Amino acid sequence: MLGLMAGAGIAPTPLAALRPARAPEGGHGQESERQFCARIGRLAVRSLYAELSLYPKPGLVSLLDNGSHDDMTASTFMRSMFALRHYFVRVTLAGMHGAPFSRLAALGVEAEQRMLRATGGINTHRGAIFGLGLLCAALGDCHAGAAARKGAMTPLDIRTALIARWGAALAAHARPDAADTHGTQVTERYRVGGARQEAALGMPAVFELALAALRGALDAGRGLRRARIDTLFALMAHISDTNVYHRGGEEGALILRRHALAFVDAGGTAAPGWEARAERCHRIFVAHRLSPGGAADLLAAACLVDAATGGTL
Repeated sequence: MLGLMAGAGIAPTPLAALRPARAPEGGHGQESERQFCARIGRLAVRSLYAELSLYPKPGLVSLLDNGSHDDMTASTFMRSMFALRHYFVRVTLAGMHGAPFSRLAALGVEAEQRMLRATGGINTHRGAIFGLGLLCAALGDCHAGAAARKGAMTPLDIRTALIARWGAALAAHARPDAADTHGTQVTERYRVGGARQEAALGMPAVFELALAALRGALDAGRGLRRARIDTLFALMAHISDTNVYHRGGEEGALILRRHALAFVDAGGTAAPGWEARAERCHRIFVAHRLSPGGAADLLAAACLVDAATGGTL
């Protein structure tokens, strides 16, 4: 669905973004496998809800309106999240037990089928099933190796586990001939990265861009809502979102990127009048039928990583 743009001028990831947000609460280091998997499953669903409930969120479905979509509403997303709740627990457990990528993929296919049954055939969370599912598996792998790790789990631990355990399989999965989907068609036609390429690289858009933007805004005192909006706009400004290319082609991608960059360059939510500017972007994106679903998935992924390493949902 997405890929970091080459030469996008993204600053190096601050070290603070790779450390725990704070010490984990409630003695998580003493959790059983079942307790840990259940907690991560809850965090994954809550991360998806955090993205859904955010507003203004240009072109995307929210609790206030349907954005650029005629075929889905917030209730569609809620049904999908309910259908996926057990998947995130299972894929965390699979990662904890060192399951191969083929097993993770099989769980993902089963989850997608449950999603489609719950939504009447509408794709609400296919990207999240893939991206958040991989992160849940990596979290499970990290938990399994907790005895060998000093201190609390960090985002760097999660990314390292993802690459070390499934990097080779993800690289093979990212080959253009590995599947024929809207995403792979777009990556071939427009020569942009997609979700598979992003995963094979260890999700740089999550760990190097989104998490840094989220924690930077929180450290600046902007609060969860504004920090998430700043993160979403940073993602829209710097990734190649195959959802946008599929709906609007190169022209649509340029429109979206131009408005997102303008919002970021103006200071984001730290600038006076930010909400009116974000709502104007929303109206423009809806008029052009643009929906940055890849950026939305990455925002949810960043929320999950942040929450799993001591942040707040």
